[in-house]
Formats: sequence, C-alpha cells, structure tokens
Amino acid sequence: MISLKARLVLFMLYSRNRRIKQKENVDWSTREAVVQFRQRVGEGAGRFGALPDGIETRLLTIGDIPAEWILHPRSTSDRVMLYVHGGGYVSGTIDAHRAIVAKFVHRSEVGALLFEYRLAPENPYPAALEDSLAVYRWLLGQGVPPSSIVLVGDSAGGGLALATMLALKDLGEPLPAAAAVYSPVTDYTCSGESYRTNAGTCLSPTGIGPAFARHYAGGEDPGIPYISPLHGDLHGLPPLLIYAGGYETLLDDSLRFAEKARAAGVEVRLEVGERMFHCYPACAPMFPEATAALNDICDFVRAHLP
Repeated sequence: MISLKARLVLFMLYSRNRRIKQKENVDWSTREAVVQFRQRVGEGAGRFGALPDGIETRLLTIGDIPAEWILHPRSTSDRVMLYVHGGGYVSGTIDAHRAIVAKFVHRSEVGALLFEYRLAPENPYPAALEDSLAVYRWLLGQGVPPSSIVLVGDSAGGGLALATMLALKDLGEPLPAAAAVYSPVTDYTCSGESYRTNAGTCLSPTGIGPAFARHYAGGEDPGIPYISPLHGDLHGLPPLLIYAGGYETLLDDSLRFAEKARAAGVEVRLEVGERMFHCYPACAPMFPEATAALNDICDFVRAHLP
C-alpha cells in the first residue's frame, strides 16, 4: 500500500501527463524533437527547488568537459560521489541536475562531482562513454583512490555508470567501490517486456526510448555492452544498488540486469517501488516513498566509502 501523499502526486502527474499526450504527436526521431525535449527538461529543472542550506558549488573544467563540485560542509576530498546525469543520452546539464544531486549530497554528506558529457545526436556513442571515463580517470589523477569513489546515476546516466564500469573492467583499470543507479537504461535494444506491459502506466512520452536509443547508437549496434550493459560480462563488478519504479517501461532493464548480475556473483540489491514512476527517488521529499529511496541510496553510498 502506497502513502496518501504518493497517491496525490501520482494523481497530479497522471492528470497532467494525460493532457500532454492528448495534445502532442511528436516524432522523437527528429532533431527538432530532441531540441524541444531539452527545453522541456531545462524548464522542469526549476521544480526541484533551491539548494539545501550549506551546500556549496564550484564550477570547473576537466579537459573540455564542464563539471561542478557539489559539496556539504562536512564533505572530504577522500570520499566522492561521481554523479552521472540522465536524459536519454540526448539531454541533461549541470543546471538541470544540480538541485537533484544536492539532495544526495545533503543527506549523505558526501561531496559529488557532476559533469556534462557530450550528447547525441550531435555526439553519438562512444562520446558519452569517453567523457565518463575521462572524468573518472581525472579523479584518480587527483589522488582520489578508486575505493573512495561511488558512482551514482539516474536513467541513461545509470546506464552510463554501468557501462563505464564494464569498460574499466575490460581495460584492466581499477573499479570504483560501488554504484547506485535508479531507473537505469541497461538495454537500448528496448526488448524488455515492460516496454509493452507498462506502456499505459509509464509517464514517459510514447516511443521516446527506442527513438533516443537510435540517436545515441548512431550507426552502431545498440546491443553492444557499452551501449546496453545488460548484454555485457558482469563478472567482477563492485556492489550495486538498483532502484526502479513498478510502473515504468524501463522496469525490465533493472529486473534483468539485477538477475544477470546476481548470476555472475555480483553483490546486488534491487528495490522496485510499488506503482512508482521513472526516477522517483529524485522527487524526495515530496512523498515518503521517494524520501525513503533517496535515504537508502545515500546510506549505501556512505557504507561503501572509507
């Protein structure tokens, strides 16, 4: 049974979403649709409110990659949350995710490094993966040991965090201490049954997943592991925490990845929120289920750092 506050939030979201879907008929395969999506994401960022008291931000550039430290007064340089933002690999900025990441920083007291990887369709695979690897390696070069880094990512950022670890493992480079991802994209072949069974309950626009998958893959096979981590060799990955919404089309991306990771001997915990939507932990503290999920992710991050 979900909370009354969650029921009210769901009612408002579904009412709004129904009105939007009735009005729009978007071909998400076009660049014009991607531009509109980016504008919508940017406008929606303001709904996450101001930063919590005491949170400090510091802009920097890592090579050509824009980045920002988001710090708690008790943050230390030897405990880092490397946050990989979502947006279907076609959108996402520091401005749009700063307030979300600040929630995790405030609750965990662990400083986060948020960065802007290159976006498709202008920069298809492997641009985002290359940028993610570059930022991780930069942290190591700053003297931060891999055991002091936990990856956190939402949606496509969750998938990119997992792909980054697969690439590091395959290259023989040191892996982070752990990773926590919510609503991750793990299969951009979009073959999960939940794309069909949750089509009527997911808040995401119809057809957006397969279209963005084509944008990101470019001319590559979307089933290669560094695009779709579900299809990779998961042996040897560090401990994982995965959150997913029971009503989202990406549900099977989490279910199948967790199952395969367990079979490969990976320590993994999967939490599926009853009747919850895509990336619901980011909505804390709007309703208890989101707050509990965010707190759990933060506890996981703290537990896997020195």
